[in-house]
Amino acid sequence: MDHDGLHNGSVKQEPHDSKHSIQSQLCNSVKEIAKLYASEDLKTLLALIEQYQNEASSSKSKIVGPVEQDPEYKLIVSANNTVLKIDNEIYLVHKFIRDRYTKRFPELESLVPSALDYINTVLILKNDLSKAKSSDELAQILNPATVMVVSVSAATTTGKFLDDEVLASIIEACDMAKELHEVKTKILSYVESRMSLIAPNLSNIVGASIAAKLMGISGGLTGLSKMPACNVQVLGAQKASMSGFSSIAVNPHSGLVFQCEIVQQTAPDLKRKAAKFIAAKASLAARVDSNHSCPSGSIGMQFREEIMAKLTKLNEPPSVKQTKALPTPIDAPRKRRGGRRFRKMKARLGETELRKQANRMNFGEVEDDMNQEDLGFTLGNIGKSSQTGGIRMAQVDKKTEVKLSKSLQRKLAKDQIHGGRTTVRQQISGTASSVAFTPLEGLEIKNPNAASENSSKDDKYFAATSGFLSVKPVIPK
Repeated sequence: MDHDGLHNGSVKQEPHDSKHSIQSQLCNSVKEIAKLYASEDLKTLLALIEQYQNEASSSKSKIVGPVEQDPEYKLIVSANNTVLKIDNEIYLVHKFIRDRYTKRFPELESLVPSALDYINTVLILKNDLSKAKSSDELAQILNPATVMVVSVSAATTTGKFLDDEVLASIIEACDMAKELHEVKTKILSYVESRMSLIAPNLSNIVGASIAAKLMGISGGLTGLSKMPACNVQVLGAQKASMSGFSSIAVNPHSGLVFQCEIVQQTAPDLKRKAAKFIAAKASLAARVDSNHSCPSGSIGMQFREEIMAKLTKLNEPPSVKQTKALPTPIDAPRKRRGGRRFRKMKARLGETELRKQANRMNFGEVEDDMNQEDLGFTLGNIGKSSQTGGIRMAQVDKKTEVKLSKSLQRKLAKDQIHGGRTTVRQQISGTASSVAFTPLEGLEIKNPNAASENSSKDDKYFAATSGFLSVKPVIPK
């Protein structure tokens, strides 16, 4: 029995098609290629499996110490490695059958790609391809669509009848392949039944078969428990096969975890995330199993439920966004700066009535474009007549009116009181003269500033713009 599988980091490798095709054509019997079925190692392994299955389960209810030292654990690892060898053996037998039966039904190879289905179909048809039309046995192996295609191809095939010797070797190979498949099923059932005892929590997450393979590659349950989740995810990863080496598509960076039931049932776009979740929980479950702290496997079931909940959440469609009304605005009183200076500045910088009229527009009226363009500048309602026929002029707002200083107001008041404006007062040009025409004396030379000088005293006290100069308080006696 082979116990070297504990440190074997390899997985199933498909043999080279062309090399084994030549060998299978040169051999007359399948026993010259497939030697595992008659080997002593396989017989010893099956005997030990039957022995442990017949033992009472109560004697193996609990494992004390490191699980790697248990003899049944070594048997499980060896059985797991033997399953890989059986898969390679079935592939060789399938190649042997396919090379010989191609002469009778060459189209069957492309119609039935699975090895076991191909072998069972050959056992039913043999040399008589007419069984493909009326045989109910094919319906139990293949789906209805494949059965219909096989029956049509069998009626139009160009294959030739096989000799009795060749047909006998094909039937012998088919029987060997079926027996190897039965042995594989028996070994896997034993491994699954015992993995629930050795690693119950890990088996509840990834399955018994995958758990046994992970333990075999990582060097045991203790080695798997010391491994980080990122390494557990890629355990058993295969390199990309070149053309001619294998017909199986290999996913890059996907190990044995990628083959477990949860990942295979997940949508294709979420398989990598599912493998990442399972590797993380499998690493924790391996640490629990290595310490034998939860033999019932309840922690593994709890981890499995968490994984399924995460995947269910990822598969949910995005929630429909509901149209919500805007919240009621908070109309709190804003802080405003007060004061006379601020009010004057606001009145000075505010919008004037003239600007308001320019921004105003009437409906149903063609505006006069000032720039002679399609979309140009218009004067709005400035200068437009109202319904009464008058001109609607802009009203002057006292707040936005230009402010005059008091000294300027006094000067303008003096000009209005004393003789109005003259050329001398305004100083329009250098030819202005002080000669004035009077109705009594005719020409008269007059000082234009004399009136203002004489009235300076009167303006001081009685002018319209003058105020109180000084006020003496009255002290009562």
